[in-house]
Parts: sequence; C-alpha cells; structure tokens
Amino acid sequence: MARVELNLSLNRVEGDLEIAVVLEDGVVAEARTVGTLYRGFEQIMLGRAPRDSLVITPRVCGICGTAHLYSAVLALEQIWQVPVPPNAVRIRNLCLIAEGIQNDLRQTFLFFAPDFCNPRYRDRAWFAELTERFEPFRGSIYRQTLAQSRKAVEIVAQFGGQWPHSSYMLPGGVTIPPDLRRILACRAVLDDIQHWYEQVIVGAPLDEWLALDSADAYFEWLETPAHADSALGLLSRCARSLGLHGMAAGTPHMLSFGAWCDPQQASGRLLPGGFYDGDSATQSPFDQQLVNEHVRHSWFRPYPGGRHPLNGETVPDFQPNSDRYTWAKAPRYGDKAVQTGPLAELLIGGDALIRSLHAAEGGNAWLRQFARVRRIAYELAGARRMLEELAADIGQPHILNPAKSAEIDGEGFGLIMAARGALGHWLKIEDGVIAQYQIVTPTAWNASPRDSNGLPGHWEQSLVGVAVQDPDDPIEIGHIIRSHDPCLVCTVHMLDSGKKLRFAP
Repeated sequence: MARVELNLSLNRVEGDLEIAVVLEDGVVAEARTVGTLYRGFEQIMLGRAPRDSLVITPRVCGICGTAHLYSAVLALEQIWQVPVPPNAVRIRNLCLIAEGIQNDLRQTFLFFAPDFCNPRYRDRAWFAELTERFEPFRGSIYRQTLAQSRKAVEIVAQFGGQWPHSSYMLPGGVTIPPDLRRILACRAVLDDIQHWYEQVIVGAPLDEWLALDSADAYFEWLETPAHADSALGLLSRCARSLGLHGMAAGTPHMLSFGAWCDPQQASGRLLPGGFYDGDSATQSPFDQQLVNEHVRHSWFRPYPGGRHPLNGETVPDFQPNSDRYTWAKAPRYGDKAVQTGPLAELLIGGDALIRSLHAAEGGNAWLRQFARVRRIAYELAGARRMLEELAADIGQPHILNPAKSAEIDGEGFGLIMAARGALGHWLKIEDGVIAQYQIVTPTAWNASPRDSNGLPGHWEQSLVGVAVQDPDDPIEIGHIIRSHDPCLVCTVHMLDSGKKLRFAP
C-alpha cells in the first residue's frame, strides 16, 4: 500500500490554514486541519470595560466585523436586560445582510470558482467558457463580482460610517437613525445588485428562482438555456461533472442559530434556527447549554473534556512535536461534531429546494456552495423587507439608551448567523469589568480538530475517502475546503512540519 503524507498550505482563504493529510493508494485516509495563527482575543478582553467589546471584537475579522459587533451587543443587552426599538433591529439586520451579500458573492466567484480554472481541467468541454468568466482578475464574472460586492457594503457605511470594523451598534440600538436619503441610497444599491443577480448569476427573476421547491424541478431548470448559461448554472454543471455532489459529506449534523433578529419579538428570528440530527433526520430547538469546547488536540492549556464557553479558557500552550496540532479549539454540540453555514441555515430554516436536494443527495461540496448562492436571494429579499419597514416607521426611535444603573454584573451570550454560519459570543461581567469572554466562530465548528474522545471535526471527516489524483496538485482538497468558506483569522506562526506544498493554482 502506497502511503504519502502531505501538509498543504491553502491560499484564497481568510487566514492561515494548513491541511495535513495521509494518502493511502491515493485516497485520504486521515486528515487534520491546522490553524497556524494564534490571536487570543479572548485574553485581550479580560479586565476591560464591557463596552470595549463593541470596539475590539469587530476587529476579529475584516470580512465579518458586523456579525461580531452584533453578537457582542446582543450579549450585553441580554445581561443588562436592555430593550431595543424595532428600527434599530431593522438597521442591524440590514447591515448584517449587506455584509453577507458581499461575502457570499466574493467567496463563490473569487475564492471557490477559480479552482475550476486549474490546468488539470483543460480537456473538459466547459473549460474555455469557465475560464473566460472566472479566471482571477480577468474573467468577466470575477471582475463584476469585485464591483458588486464592493457596492453591497455601502449599505453598512450608510449607518456605520465605515466598513469594515464599524462600531455603530450600542446597547439599546444604533447610533444613526434612518432617514429618507439613507433609505433611498440603500434601495438603489439593492436594485443594482438584484438586477445583476437575476440577469447574470441565476438567469431568472428573484420570485421565480425562490419558487423552485424540489430537486427534480431544479435539475429540469438546469437544462434551460437561461439558467444553464448563468454563472450559477455554469458552476453547477462543472462541479457536478467533477462529482462534487457525491463528495465530502462530513458530519451529518448541522447547526443554525437562526438568521436575522425579529424586530417585533425580542428573542425571535426571521429564519428559524435549531439543530439537525443527521442520524435520525430530525430537527430540534437549539440549546446553548449544550455548546462545549475541547482542547485535547489544541495548543492551549489542557483541561479535561469539554467546557461550556462561560466556563472555558483560552490560555496558549504551544506543544510542538506532540499530538496537539492546531490553534483552533474543538466545539461540540453535546457530544456531536456539527457543520454550520448556508447549507445548515437554509436546511434548518425550511428552504424547500435545499431540503429536497439534501434528501436526494445528502450534504456535499456542491450543495454547500449552491446553498451559499441560493442564500443571496433570501438576503436580497430580507434587506428589501427591512428597508420597507424602516420607510413605513421612519419616525420611530433608533435607540433607547439604558440608565447607567442598568449596567450590572452578570453573564450572557449573543448568537448570530454570520456569513459563514453560527457565531457566538459568551460574556461574564464581574465588578464592572469583563471576567470571561469566549468566541465560538463558524470556522471553529467546521475546522475543529479532534476532541477529547478522538472524534474528528467536520472538515477532517469530509476529507476522508476523497481520491486525490495528483498529490503534487491536490485540487480535490481545494474544492472541498473552499466550499466551506474558511475563515481562520476568526478562529484562531508557529508550526513544525514535514513536507509542505503551497496549493495556489
């Protein structure tokens, strides 16, 4: 049996990521995801004033700062029992959605799609057409995506003053009220993006696209020229011709916190969340008490088993040449490794098409990416709804400042569906300062190492069994990992390793 060990460094991901795999006769027999960057935001927060989290945590990531800000402010509001006016919730949702649109577009057409331009595929019938559209810096869709995604975050700037690293959400609301000028400016941005999305990305009006409700209906639709020639249609045809719809299921369990807070119900979500048990194909409400983090195979000071984030710690303890191999922890839901992201969000949230495709083919690399493009339609519709409601209630308050006496000690959490999936901030305040701060990111769930019981994380499971045609050009691994939209800068440069390959087609 031929055995090859590879350590792959991936580009076109957020942060520093290495994938260590063992190939046996060209098939992945074992995989480890290695986060090589320690940042330590949890340690930075200790001893600070609680409101400092609203300035510091948006800088965890340059892509999803709005989501971190949202999680941080929700945690404070829970502890201080602060009411939030509906218009503030609408503005927060609108900005989170705009950030999601820019990410979903960039990840799909700037990070994921260029892998299909690999010279390995030059003999495929679709190669010339795909390269013309998706080649980095030259392809038509690549260049259009740069412009459209840049336009999306103008919505955040309307209310946050800047993007990224905005700090316009405060306990009780937001800093800037809606007015007609801002609403019209945001509507113009949405109109432009939606027109491009309908004409170029899916080849159909938004309502018609969202009305598709079954796998059979979609595959029939994929044969029609309008969708087959669209960006998503071309990407789907290429991905499925390579078998990505039969690869990389990973863990069958999925997690969503529910997308977008309900302006009318303090604890409600506009798109429901929950836990999907892949063994029984059943869904249950999410219980944050079941979240726990393991560090048995991480470079952190050891503790036994898993700990809930309010009892966790993030104390670095680098141990090279041991069985610890990453700066990422291993979050678990109960004792289960889960995956999160657009597929989990839409499956649990009730999208009929995603549920039908999942029932027909299970979770896979193609469906994860397909769900991300599908989610853009929900984002566009959700953003328009927020603007319409703001316009109808334009004179209502945008903030209800809490009294200083309300800023008490306590513990709480803020849960948001970020662009990449389930994001949580857990916070404990003692004697007026932060005594505990733990962040569990979407990539922490997906890219987790083995836990205390030796159970691999989702990425590690998804790679096992994948056939790698050329160990010197493991494009198959690139397809799988990028289908998850990795963000290691949120999740976690010291590394002692063997053979390294830089995977940068």
